[in-house]
Amino acid sequence: QVQLVESGGGLVQAGGSLRLSCAASGRSVINYGMGWFRQAPGKEREFVAAITWSGGTKDYADSVKGRFTISRDNAKNTVYLQMNSLKPEDTAVYYCAADRGRFRLQIGYGPHEYEYWGQGTQVTVSS
Repeated sequence: QVQLVESGGGLVQAGGSLRLSCAASGRSVINYGMGWFRQAPGKEREFVAAITWSGGTKDYADSVKGRFTISRDNAKNTVYLQMNSLKPEDTAVYYCAADRGRFRLQIGYGPHEYEYWGQGTQVTVSS
């Protein structure tokens, strides 16, 4: 089993930055692709960013490209999401997730492609 715990959320003004962390325990996630999703009130959970198990491929939702950066530190069993130039529309609960299969070469864009989920961390961007 994999347990994921997100941290780093909070309240920030528009234009500010936050760095989210997702720490894994129970089992190493170094062989798993990892993703970040977000869910705003009344909306479906949406893809934000993902990174393959090797770190060689990353992708982002169009709405965050150029502003967000996903990275991983396998020595720490942790995945990060650096969020810059935040906008009020980035307000949501952010979740990290671990892929269903190990060593996948493709990026997973749908929530159904991930097996393990964290509890989420709230990000609120004020205008």
